[in-house]
Amino acid sequence: MAKKFQRTKFRAYSKLGKGRKKKQKYRKARGRHSKIREKHKGRPRRVEVGYKSEKKLRGLIGGKVVVRIRSLNELMKVKKESCIILYKVGNLVKIKIAEYAQKNKIEIMNLNVKKFLRKIEREKSYKKKKLEEEKKVKEKKKVKEKKEEVKEEKNEPQK
Repeated sequence: MAKKFQRTKFRAYSKLGKGRKKKQKYRKARGRHSKIREKHKGRPRRVEVGYKSEKKLRGLIGGKVVVRIRSLNELMKVKKESCIILYKVGNLVKIKIAEYAQKNKIEIMNLNVKKFLRKIEREKSYKKKKLEEEKKVKEKKKVKEKKEEVKEEKNEPQK
């Protein structure tokens, strides 16, 4: 496992990464009296020779080879021993890939398949309900219009 290196004073400021993992980026300590540069005990480690991981394990996630997927065909060709990462794709392709992965029990690292498919189902049912409601409203309007026409026809001969 690779060592996590921190920047000087990253615990002090939000913009340097206090409570914000994305902002935690390493910068070399260059200060004249910097305790990190001077390698004082108890301070964050500096990037140095010797921290590199083994050559066999470099580029692997959990000991598995990383494979990036763009389409369903690419997913079908992938071996079980590989770690799958989904490219940025459209929703239709994503749905097909997620369904195939769920059937064949394939894990995709950057997509929670069950959660994604549940979300899609909810959206579909919501759209159906909305369409049905719109149809009912339109039917009611038509019925009202017909009643009004009938009333107008009855009122015209009386005049």
